[in-house]
Amino acid sequence: MPTLNDLARSHTKLVEADLEWLHSLVSDWQLLADLSFADLILWAPTKDSRWIAIAQLRPTTGPTSFQDDMVGTFAGAEDQRLLDVTRQERRIWRESDPDWTSGVPVRTEAIPVTREDTVIAVIERCTNLNSARTPSRLELTYLQGADDLARMVAEGTFPFTGAEAMLVRSPRVGDGLLRLGKSGKVTYASPNALSAYRRLGLAADLIGAELGAVTAGLVAIDEPLDESLMVVATGRSPREAEVEGNGSVVQLRAIPLIVGGQRTGALLLIRDVTELRHRERELLTKDATIREIHHRVKNNLQTVAALLRLQARRLHQPEARDALEEAVRRVGSIAVVHETLSHAPEEVVDFDDVADRVAMMATEVSAAEVKVVPRISGKFGMLPSSVATPLAMVLTELLQNALQHGLGQGSSAGPALLEVTATRDTERLSVTVADNGAGLPRGFDPDATTSLGLQIVRTLVVGELGGRLKIMPRPGGGTEAAVDLPVPAGDER
Repeated sequence: MPTLNDLARSHTKLVEADLEWLHSLVSDWQLLADLSFADLILWAPTKDSRWIAIAQLRPTTGPTSFQDDMVGTFAGAEDQRLLDVTRQERRIWRESDPDWTSGVPVRTEAIPVTREDTVIAVIERCTNLNSARTPSRLELTYLQGADDLARMVAEGTFPFTGAEAMLVRSPRVGDGLLRLGKSGKVTYASPNALSAYRRLGLAADLIGAELGAVTAGLVAIDEPLDESLMVVATGRSPREAEVEGNGSVVQLRAIPLIVGGQRTGALLLIRDVTELRHRERELLTKDATIREIHHRVKNNLQTVAALLRLQARRLHQPEARDALEEAVRRVGSIAVVHETLSHAPEEVVDFDDVADRVAMMATEVSAAEVKVVPRISGKFGMLPSSVATPLAMVLTELLQNALQHGLGQGSSAGPALLEVTATRDTERLSVTVADNGAGLPRGFDPDATTSLGLQIVRTLVVGELGGRLKIMPRPGGGTEAAVDLPVPAGDER
């Protein structure tokens, strides 16, 4: 499906500023469709004087007039005439008789889209009349608001320029609607909007009341009065705000109505978001609890490492002391991951930071004669804790093996070299630890080795992470250990 940008750039002469205006319109024209109970098609003039549909929207409040997608199609002769007249006259045009081409009666209107006194496109508004009946007070209010918005589109005052970004999930027409007059008094309140204010603690009627004053009186006593809330509640600025009171949270969105240069009132969309905000707070509490657990686990692991280090200093047997020091390193690598997780908003860590810290830790505990700082290249990216924890231990063991058994016996050529290379794509992560040390011993078999460190590495890579491990001589001398792991989809974020 071609996008608005693709179609506009391929077939029209619209400039970037025009496209930006149309994007702003399309991002907010669900409001016009729902108030109109009508389908909307955005037509743009082509380079060869035709019209092409670059966007389409169906209403959520009524039946559609089009079963098929119109985006990417060119206007027929009748539509071409209507669109041309609308562009030339720069005013809203309505077909006198319903169109029965699709088998149902459809009333068609054309609304010029104006930017800086120039008509850059035309909205075709098509209303399915098949279910026509005497409109209710709510429907009449919807249609009146739709007519005001259509005139604002034609006058170039909608969408609002310089308006702040709307919240992720703005209220919709069906969530609740208030109509305000010029003075900010409520002239109409839909049942859903009235129910939302009842949950905030409103006991009186909304009709005829000044919404700003009413809303201010419903704010929880222990909550400070937000000035932006008053701006929204009076309908004077195209913004959003939330009001909390009586244990409920209600989201407000104001759409000022300015027709013919005069302010005629405002529409306020109302949505009860109490349950949504309660869930968000529960998630925040849960997230904070998880981070606190990681922090305590890290502290406990560091305590264990310190106790093992103290015990190692009291031992006189070199083998026993080395074994405890290896345990200290392994515990420390796990503690690094938990420390990172304690600061992460999700159970996902930036493993590049973990790799740097693991490499530095391995260097600090290596023998004095093989002091070499590992060089890390490439990107590990973001990894879930289920992968990060075992991978940190794997990296610790491979670096320690390189420092102790490879470089500890001397460099094969030139200064000591220890490299860690990470290669990441959407499905796999490859990590290579290479050194230019003494190399593998004669007859070395990685599958039959009795080294505890390599046994741990193989168990974690193959058994826990479902990856592959390969240890081989490095070209030019030394040893190279390659780890290839599957990465769960989506973790590359």
